[in-house]
Amino acid sequence: MDILLISEYILIVALAIFMFAAIRIVTHKTIAMGLIGSFSIASVVSVLILIVGDIYNIGFYRDIAFALLLLGIVGTIAFAMALRRE
Repeated sequence: MDILLISEYILIVALAIFMFAAIRIVTHKTIAMGLIGSFSIASVVSVLILIVGDIYNIGFYRDIAFALLLLGIVGTIAFAMALRRE
């Protein structure tokens, strides 16, 4: 095993731990914490798709991760603006 593959596996474990922390953030009482947690989960999933797609040579993994990240950002901003108007 080369050092890049080992570091990718370590990053996968670190992102899994961060995802559990983001799920805990989502369950807080305020809406802002829910938005932060949901965006964190979307970004973690997109980075995981990038890493796993690179390790196993999956087709179109960059496009899927980019779309997920872009839609996560746009959805978070749109939801925050809708809540601000009320």
